[in-house]
Amino acid sequence: MELECLPYSVNHADEGVCLLVRMGPYRIMFDCGMENITPLQADLKQGLPADVVLCSHAHPDHARGFLALHQAFPQLPIYASEATTQLLPLNWPNLDPQKIPQFCQALPWRSPVEFQDGLCAELFPAGHLPGAAAIRLTYTTPRRTYTLVYTGDFFLSNSRLVEGLPLDALRGVEPDVLVVEGTYGTARHPHRRQQENQLAERISRAIANGQSVLLPVPTLGLGQEILMLLRSHHLFTGRDVDIWVDGSIAAGCDAYLNLLPHLPGSVQNFSRHQPLFWDERVRPRVRRLQPEQRQIVSKSPCIVFTDETADLNAYCHPDSGSWLILLPHRPGRPIAEEYQVLMSDSGTNPEPSRSQRKHKLTSPISVESYLLAQHCDGPGTTQLIHNLRPQHVVFMHGSPTYLADLTSLDELHNRYHLHSPSAGTLVELPIGETFLQPAAPETNYEGELTELGTVVTITLPDAITVDPRWQNFADTGLIEARWQGEELVLRGLTQRELLTQGSDRIPADLACCGRCLHQRGQRCWNQASPLFGFKVTPDGYCPVFEPSATQPRSLREDEQNN
Repeated sequence: MELECLPYSVNHADEGVCLLVRMGPYRIMFDCGMENITPLQADLKQGLPADVVLCSHAHPDHARGFLALHQAFPQLPIYASEATTQLLPLNWPNLDPQKIPQFCQALPWRSPVEFQDGLCAELFPAGHLPGAAAIRLTYTTPRRTYTLVYTGDFFLSNSRLVEGLPLDALRGVEPDVLVVEGTYGTARHPHRRQQENQLAERISRAIANGQSVLLPVPTLGLGQEILMLLRSHHLFTGRDVDIWVDGSIAAGCDAYLNLLPHLPGSVQNFSRHQPLFWDERVRPRVRRLQPEQRQIVSKSPCIVFTDETADLNAYCHPDSGSWLILLPHRPGRPIAEEYQVLMSDSGTNPEPSRSQRKHKLTSPISVESYLLAQHCDGPGTTQLIHNLRPQHVVFMHGSPTYLADLTSLDELHNRYHLHSPSAGTLVELPIGETFLQPAAPETNYEGELTELGTVVTITLPDAITVDPRWQNFADTGLIEARWQGEELVLRGLTQRELLTQGSDRIPADLACCGRCLHQRGQRCWNQASPLFGFKVTPDGYCPVFEPSATQPRSLREDEQNN
């Protein structure tokens, strides 16, 4: 029996997810997150790119290409869960929702549906997002039944608005093939509730210090999760603070309200006592932000949710006071890179444009990242694999280095046939045949340790620098070491951590670069300074020092008097 997988796109670089599976005579497409569907239209000997199409959930990287796919092939059947069919139109915000055709057909949970003779699919809740589905695909022949499970994006833990993937329902399925995401690679995360508490505490501290908080988030998922967190967390219950929701995030909230029967029972119970999102009566107040309010919204410390692609200048202007911009942690992309994108006219040029320098650097802005994971970490991913016990595991949806970390795990490599294909690479999946597992990619580096009096030197081969993560690890040349059981774990210190640590050590009344208005990203951006454009240390000094708005009052008054 022919069983193979052809990934058109595996989301290695935010290009979306789309893959084609062939089971015997049938071709099944999973997701269509590509903006350009040209590869799906090429070399069509059978008229259609697939016999049936299944959508795992409504996030753009899995669904934004479906409308174009339907327009190109209107007779192609597309299926998803009922909640996903309602959320899909949010992928095309520039179109009138009434003019978007209802091209996606809803499937029930946990009830096999037969599409073709012997070909069935069954949906299981996958966590991650309302309506997100893990899909069990089966093809029955006279000799045996072949099974493939496609997770899409999944999350085992319960979040505020979505219950986690029910592992008990899939335990022991033993599919022939498991196609699973590896967004976070082998990373290990704190418990979900701990992540939530850390985020709530950081926002609470910023508000208490007189800062407004700006949260650029996607249309669906993360923004609504944080809103629900702030509405129900003890640090904010009854607190006199305004939460403003701008852009497409508000449309996402409205869509969630229409999905109330699909949300967890605790959320439905919450909604019986007070509104889920829009509420001007109960503190903290949650309101829609109108365009004309953007310039004045931060007269008192507040919290603003906006689109992740929005122009933040509309909120952070010279008269807007102090802002804390919180960016979601993106696997494989450090906060320093996110910070450069915000503070420069391009992601490759660390120097802001003239208009941005004048505009942004005259208002105190700090940028930090936070972790509120919606995907499984390494232990969660391996837990799912061990419970399903497939013969083949196909990894997708993650950076190549993170996926390589997963494929090199001994606990996986010794038990399963592992694949991590790039886009356009056909993967044959022989079932029940002798198959030699390829050698795991080399991820361990042997070095030497030398004790020299009061210091210890660890020497590693230069081959380690080939990994793209090395640049971030070695950026400052400083590392932090800690014991983890009997193992010593090394971690590179980022520029932002050094600045923060340096600021903590610098006396509050010292006029230095670490407390200067013009120091951003460990560089000086004051054109009148002899240090302009250069990296500076926190305790550096120049004659044109200007204190930031976060300086103690005495230091600002001293500078003004001088």
